[in-house]
Amino acid sequence: MIEDKIQVLRQAAKVSTEQSANNLWCVIAGNEELVNNIAYAAIASKDRVKILFREHVTLKEPYVHKKFDFIMIYGDSSKIRELSYICKDKSGAYIQIAPYYVMDEPNLMLLVAPEDAIKKFVGDLERVGSQFSILLEDQTTGFIETDLKVKVWLPNLVANMIAPLFNMSDVVLSTVLISTKKEEDVKNIKKIAKTNKIFVIDFKDIIMEK
Repeated sequence: MIEDKIQVLRQAAKVSTEQSANNLWCVIAGNEELVNNIAYAAIASKDRVKILFREHVTLKEPYVHKKFDFIMIYGDSSKIRELSYICKDKSGAYIQIAPYYVMDEPNLMLLVAPEDAIKKFVGDLERVGSQFSILLEDQTTGFIETDLKVKVWLPNLVANMIAPLFNMSDVVLSTVLISTKKEEDVKNIKKIAKTNKIFVIDFKDIIMEK
């Protein structure tokens, strides 16, 4: 009971700090069209928001190639929240990172990948005994782009009928913010993330670039 109350107080402190922050970091993920719209809105925001980087990712699997984009931005908190609402309205995923996390949480890392890859990654980390905390997470509610790849030739009509079945909303894309206290666990996290084809961003690099 006492621990539950402490957890509620901590969460309230986080929310309060985020609301009062002048600037926020934000990662937004989804299909290419969504991220194009966010990038355009950020550029048109007249220096209120800075694009830190953007990535286009293609994950090659035996029968399908999954494609998604994500972008990281930094700037005025009210504008960041506006762009986040656009993201969620278009079925994307986003995480807002307030200065609270940067100041109080050690070794922050951002993960972006399909949800099944994230779940396997978490299981692999637990098996090797790495200690980490999941601070924030969000998932897409719309489809990401996929290309059907088969080794046998199919008539165009059949291929065109099958391909849309892979552009389904059950291919969930996740964005996750984690932290770990031990420096040695950072290497494990990066290594296992790479093995599971997860895009991982060390927040130390983001702070230095900003």
